[in-house]
Amino acid sequence: MSEEVESGELDGSELGTKEFWDRSYEIEIRNYKSHGDVGEIWFDEDSQARVITWILKSDEISSNDKILDIGCGNGLILVELAQEGFNQLTGVDYSHQAIELAKSIAMDRKIDTITYHTVDILSPDEAEKLGKFQIIHDKGTYDAICLCPEDPTTKRKKYLENVYKLLNDNGIFIITSCNWTEGELIDSFKEKFTVKQIIPTPAYKFAGKVGNVVTSIVFSKKL
Repeated sequence: MSEEVESGELDGSELGTKEFWDRSYEIEIRNYKSHGDVGEIWFDEDSQARVITWILKSDEISSNDKILDIGCGNGLILVELAQEGFNQLTGVDYSHQAIELAKSIAMDRKIDTITYHTVDILSPDEAEKLGKFQIIHDKGTYDAICLCPEDPTTKRKKYLENVYKLLNDNGIFIITSCNWTEGELIDSFKEKFTVKQIIPTPAYKFAGKVGNVVTSIVFSKKL
């Protein structure tokens, strides 16, 4: 469940700063080079498996479709998709250290079907250079943007605009969040995206109310 402040935004956190992620991935690069530790998966490791399973089962998705992972981190979801035969994979992250780690992992596993770029997804110019994609995936990046201590409202708007432009007209946008409920995500994205499917996630019950630890939604683009 989200904990919104009166403005409708989340309380700012260092998790919403580039400096935090640069420091984190510097540590993970050292750990990987030292003893092969690929690093942490931010919240709910099983959500990655659920998204991959949904992609593999979808009749609308081909292994030749162009897939973009926004805020790819160590790139492990792209590695798994590559191992399943997908061959047009792109990962972007605004942390150069994350991209360095992702490239090292892919190279060591002899995977050459993933392209990685250091990109600020909030920059229209940087995003536009990536081209168009059939599938866009985000697990945690939108959350981090919402936690930015400086003007998260404007940053959220830029995020939505750029994701919309990056997606093919018949494309699919998959997002997993640990900060926003299903209803909140749908409401935030309703001007540009339509719900295609809800990917089931673990539920909990507290004080007679049922909620989800994370939310995963598949959206299609409004035309």
